[in-house]
Amino acid sequence: MGCSSCGTDSNGAPKGCKNNGTCGTDGCNKMTVFNWLSNMEVVTEKEFSNIIEVRFKNGRKEFYRNTEDLTISIGDLVVVKAERGYDLGHTTLRGGLIQVQMKKKKVDSKKVLLSVLRKASQKDIDIWTKSREKEEAIKKKSRQIAIDLKLKMKISDIEYQGDGSKATFYYTAGGRVDFRQLIREMAREFRTRIEMKQIGLREEAARLGGIGSCGRELCCSTWLSDFRSVTTSAARYQQLSLNPQKLAGQCGKLKCCLNYELDFYQDALKGFPKSNTKILTEKGIAFCQKIDIFKGLLWFVYKNDSVNWYELSVDKVNEILKINATGKKIASLEEYASSDKQEDTEFKNVVGQDSLTRFDKKKFKKKFRKKV
Repeated sequence: MGCSSCGTDSNGAPKGCKNNGTCGTDGCNKMTVFNWLSNMEVVTEKEFSNIIEVRFKNGRKEFYRNTEDLTISIGDLVVVKAERGYDLGHTTLRGGLIQVQMKKKKVDSKKVLLSVLRKASQKDIDIWTKSREKEEAIKKKSRQIAIDLKLKMKISDIEYQGDGSKATFYYTAGGRVDFRQLIREMAREFRTRIEMKQIGLREEAARLGGIGSCGRELCCSTWLSDFRSVTTSAARYQQLSLNPQKLAGQCGKLKCCLNYELDFYQDALKGFPKSNTKILTEKGIAFCQKIDIFKGLLWFVYKNDSVNWYELSVDKVNEILKINATGKKIASLEEYASSDKQEDTEFKNVVGQDSLTRFDKKKFKKKFRKKV
């Protein structure tokens, strides 16, 4: 999503706001929510009327209560209360949609929420920006300290609190890690409070972002907020090859998009016989080799002849199975497959493409002589 502060230079190339996800217009942030109730009169309960949603680094969002009745708009930088000190973030949501979001994220509005202290001043922004600039260098240094201590963990991201008094280190690990010595070393090195937070591989990909095999930004870093379990059965339902390199995403886990069309395939397969269906014929037992869900076709082969495949429609297969259920056998698959054969389609070049070797021959220009 573009923002109003991103323009183009004199050559027409996009300049970009270069704010790395902290754009003040809130137009190029991760996990931005479209407030479809913004043009409607707010009808909500009193307990939701002064609650706002604030976004921090890499899509982390929290709800806060505007106890001071400040005039806050979407995209404003606000200073909010933290457990110790204060934090600084962008306002991403307010109004009638707050109730929907809190219900979706299972946040109880009756519990005590931290309050909004004030709108961010230039001094607050300078302290916050200075802390953010140190994150990349500290991340590299902390990774080196973890390697020296021979800890089996990966520090993927660092987030400084708005006042610079605390740094949260996000890491991934295969098992339990004793990082007590690591915290001592980092506290001595960086002179700040340290908090370690373990995240999963999917959460790591969501925080860091990236480009998927489809050529678009990762769903988890742009709009996907809940991670549902993905199993290989989703690939089997969709007749996909069980190739780990193609089915795995940037996080190393199965792609979340395998679940997007799963319901459609499950509904379509309700009228199909099972893939391990056997057909009894006079020539022998026939097994199902392939299913085409979109065309409603199945291919069967005889047990002793795996070369010749016979194409049958779903209705014909169900008809044969009803005959087999009575204890009878059909004569052969050829009787049912003969009417299902499709004529070969002759493809023609309707686009009028030129020959691929059209540039191989050199063209000689004709020399015109001047008439005397």
